Amino acid sequence: MSERALKPAIGMAHAAPETAPHGLSQTLARWARLARRNPIGLLGLAVLLLVVGLAIFAGLVAPFDPAAQPAERLTPPNGTYVLGTDEFGRDVFSRVIWGTRISLYVGIIAVAIALLIGVTLGLVSGYYGGWADSIIMRFVDILFAFPTIVLAIAITGILGPSLTNATIAIGLVYAPVFARVMRGPVLSVVHLEYVQAARTMGASDGRIVWRHVFPNVTAPLIVQITLALSTAILAEAALSFLGLGTQPPTPSWGTMLGTGRKFLELSPWVAIFPGVAIMLTVLAFNLLGDGLRDVLDPRLRGS
Repeated sequence: MSERALKPAIGMAHAAPETAPHGLSQTLARWARLARRNPIGLLGLAVLLLVVGLAIFAGLVAPFDPAAQPAERLTPPNGTYVLGTDEFGRDVFSRVIWGTRISLYVGIIAVAIALLIGVTLGLVSGYYGGWADSIIMRFVDILFAFPTIVLAIAITGILGPSLTNATIAIGLVYAPVFARVMRGPVLSVVHLEYVQAARTMGASDGRIVWRHVFPNVTAPLIVQITLALSTAILAEAALSFLGLGTQPPTPSWGTMLGTGRKFLELSPWVAIFPGVAIMLTVLAFNLLGDGLRDVLDPRLRGS
C-alpha cells in the first residue's frame, strides 16, 4: 500500500466540515459572522490597508520630495505644509508618508527572517523531540533571557548601523518567538493517527512535516505574524531613534522622532506626527491580530 493510497484515510482523520461541496461558502459565511462580531479587527484591517496604500502611492500622495527643503526651518502647520516643516525645512507630511515604506519594508522582511528561522526550529524541535528539542529550546530560553531591544541593539552594533543590518537584527531577535509558538502545536499534532499512519507507510520525515504536520498548525502562526509585524515596526523605530537603523536623509519615523525630540518645546509637530504614525500602525496590527485570533479560534468554528 503506497502513501498515495493512504491519503483518503489521512484526509478522513483530520477532515473538517469545510471539505463538503459547499464548504467554501460556509467558511466565508462563518468568517463574515465572526467579522461582524469583531468590528475592531475590521477597523485594524482598514487602517492597515490605508497605510499600505500610502506606502505604495507615496510618490503621488506626498506633495514634496522627502529630502527637499522647500521652506524655512520649523514652519508651523499651515495650508501649504499640512504638518509643518522640520529643522532643515523639509515637509513633515511628505516624510511621514515616505516613512511608511521603510516601516513596512523592515516589518515584512524582518518577520520573514524570523518566520523562516523560527518555524524551522519549532518544527524540528516538536517533531523529533528528545535531545534535539532540549538543545533548541535551551538556546531559545537563552535568547529570551535578554531584553528584546537590548539584544537587537547588540546585534546591530556588531553588524554596523544601517537599515539592512537593523532588519537582520530584528529578524534574529524575534525568531525564538516563532520557534516557541510553533513547537507547542507540533507536539500535539505529531502523535495523531494520520501522522503515525504516514510514518508507518514509509513517508519521509520531510514529507510528513510539510504535508501533514505544518498545514495543521498554522492558525496560531498567522496570529503571531500580525503581532510580530507590529513589534518589528516598533523595534525599527527604536533602533533608528538611537541612530542604529535608517540613516539620514532617508525618511524614517524613528529617525524623525530622534531628531524631533530636540525641538519638542518650540516645534512639537516635528516629533508628534511621526509618533502618531507609529502608534496608529502598531495599534492597527494589534487589532487585526486580535480579530484573526477570534476568527481562527477552534471554539468559535461551530458558531
